[in-house]
Amino acid sequence: NKYNINIMFGKTLVIAPHLDDETIALGGTIKKITKSKLEIHVLIIGGHLPPLYKKEDYIITKKESFRALRKLGVKNYHYLDLPATQFHKEHYQTMNNNMYKIIKKVNPKTVFIPFPDRHIDHRTVFDCAMVNTRPNKKKYPNYVLSYETLSETHWNAPYIEPNFVPDFFVNIDKTIESKLKAIKSYKSQIKGNSSRSLLSVKALAKFRGSQNGCEYAEAFKLIRAII
Repeated sequence: NKYNINIMFGKTLVIAPHLDDETIALGGTIKKITKSKLEIHVLIIGGHLPPLYKKEDYIITKKESFRALRKLGVKNYHYLDLPATQFHKEHYQTMNNNMYKIIKKVNPKTVFIPFPDRHIDHRTVFDCAMVNTRPNKKKYPNYVLSYETLSETHWNAPYIEPNFVPDFFVNIDKTIESKLKAIKSYKSQIKGNSSRSLLSVKALAKFRGSQNGCEYAEAFKLIRAII
């Protein structure tokens, strides 16, 4: 309920590698947080930019991102505008430093970060986020959780690579429709029956809900909780 959300999450920061990751992974949780009138920030590291993609593609997706975040009730968002699949190269230090600046400025109680899965950008963002949320600074978050992202989280080599085994779940029965409406804003990214289709997103939420006695849920791996 609203009281528990306020007590648990407090001021929240969601760190997403790419435009649309935040909505696909935890759009229902984000909407639940904004409905509770909590302050939430979304930091998106990058997307389809040169050298591998056309800048025009990124501009389109960024406009879609604005619409999606508005539908989720997010008023505070930050973009680093770094090129996808290139984070681990010369952009690593830039990302690391700018991420730290935002974490320091926002001073969140809770931080959501990507699971280090098959996508190299997800692993790089995870590494930077873990460094920047270490409990060895004057201000650090009480809660750090990682989220699953269709499709990369489930394209791993089981047992050879880390498996996403969640232990923290958020009931999104009342926000699943808001999540799906927000995902529809990403028209350039959500297509047909792909692993990131509306059907796939809803199916995963249905499965996570069935594991936890509710109709729909989003799943997370709790990394740290300091009470």
